[in-house]
Order: sequence, then structure tokens, then C-alpha cells
Amino acid sequence: MWIKSFADVIAENKEYLTELDSAIGDADHGINMNRGFQAVLAKLPAFANQDIGSIAKNVGMVLISTVGGASGPLYGTFFMQISKETAGKLELTLSDWVAALESAVNGVMLRGKANPGDKTMLDSLIPALNALKECNTRGTPLAEALDSSEKAAEQGMLSTIPWVAKKGRASYLGERSAGTQDPGATSSYFLLKVASQTWGNSE
Repeated sequence: MWIKSFADVIAENKEYLTELDSAIGDADHGINMNRGFQAVLAKLPAFANQDIGSIAKNVGMVLISTVGGASGPLYGTFFMQISKETAGKLELTLSDWVAALESAVNGVMLRGKANPGDKTMLDSLIPALNALKECNTRGTPLAEALDSSEKAAEQGMLSTIPWVAKKGRASYLGERSAGTQDPGATSSYFLLKVASQTWGNSE
């Protein structure tokens, strides 16, 4: 399952994410994300058999209530927006996932008041969404589309390294924020990588 696998990846990489955040933020991104997704895992059995929209809504609610800093509201919004597009669904087509991810990205943009190039999680999410849209237009098989999305997210994540942050705590550093990969873009890349691995292999 996507959520469980992502929680495992966050647990495995919490020190790495916190290390990235220590250079340009509050040094708590990995810790906060792990706390939130461990809380999700603890409550997952209670809603794991529900439809995708209900699962996403519950995940979002848990994250908002347990994750500190900016990550809780942003990731919580991400999953709450997904829930709106996947309500009542038990499986997703590529078109469904495009609609859900687009809603999630728009929600994060609105909540965080950030734009592409600001050195945030959006710099992974938006390239991934654009890749999915292109694949959907071409009628690309789901597994291939997910792979393209993952690769676009990775490139977006890496592109944040030389940039100067314009949002969040990192923006306070000005030019000193350049040279470090954004932790939010990194965790977002992990999210899409796990989606590709989970859903792409299930076809």
C-alpha cells in the first residue's frame, strides 16, 4: 500500500531529511514527517478498508493534527485535496490520478502561497504533475506514466540545489540557502517514487 510504504521510506530517511533541513530550516523536517506518518500507521487499520477518498481524508486529518511546522498543514492539505477527487473510488485510472494530483498541487500552492522556483515541495510536485498530464494526453500506460512522473519529480528536486529559497524559514538565509537540496521537495519526490513503485508494479 502506498501510504504504508511511504511511511517506511520516511522512517528510513528521517535523518537525511533532517540533515537537509538543518542547513536551511529548523532541522525538524524528517522528525516531523516521521512523527506524522507513524501516527498515520497507528490509525491506518481503522480506515484501510475504506475507499481511496476516505483513506486520503483520514491521512490528511492525522497529519494536520500531529505534524509540526509547515509540513503538517501542507501535507495535510495535499491528502485532503486528493480525497475530494477520489471520493468513493476503489482504484484509480491515470486520469483519476492526474485530477487528484492537480487538486493536491493547487491546494498546496494556495496554502503555502508558493510558486514554482521558490525552492519548496512544489518544485518536485509540479514537474511530476506536468509529466503525468503529457502521458495522459498521449494515452501512455499507467506504469510508464508513473515512471515518467517519478523521474520528473527527481529532476525537480535536484533543481532546487542551486536556488535561493523564497518561502519558509529557508528564505531568511537569502543567498546562503543556495547549495542545499530542499527537504520538502525531497520528501515529495519520495512520495511520488513510492507511488510509482507501488502502483506501477501492481498492473
